[in-house]
Amino acid sequence: MLMKICLVGVSCVGKTTIGKGLAARLGYTFFDLDTEIEHAFGTSIERLKAKLLTASAFRQKAAQVLKHLVCQQEKPHCVVALPPSGLMDHYARVLKQGACVTIALYDRPENILARITFYDKDSHPIHKALSAAEKAYYLREITADMTYFGPWHRKSSYPKI
Repeated sequence: MLMKICLVGVSCVGKTTIGKGLAARLGYTFFDLDTEIEHAFGTSIERLKAKLLTASAFRQKAAQVLKHLVCQQEKPHCVVALPPSGLMDHYARVLKQGACVTIALYDRPENILARITFYDKDSHPIHKALSAAEKAYYLREITADMTYFGPWHRKSSYPKI
């Protein structure tokens, strides 16, 4: 039986960490979609988004990479970490084609904030010590992302793990 497992959730919820561990336990290949998109297009996510007019146009382009990952026969078993928008429009159609099992990961905003990583325009990590005001701001942003993406995440095969 072919098994393709896709993890979705807000940024820094643990999709990559859990995905790598799950893939290792199952003997599957692990893919981080953001990394695969950057390799496929030869540029950072931020720079690719800047070239396209809308978020939907970016997802349409990125869905080509997802399709390659989940519809390829040479790697029938895989775990893929999706972006927060991973169950929206273009992505959702590809996941349905690939008969993927989707799992939504959740955590408390405070835990997500503790894991937050910032990147420059070229996807290089930036170390940033947050002030109390910045922490409050990012907690609001994380909560807003959870609210915004929640309806799509609840459509996963296994919502709220």
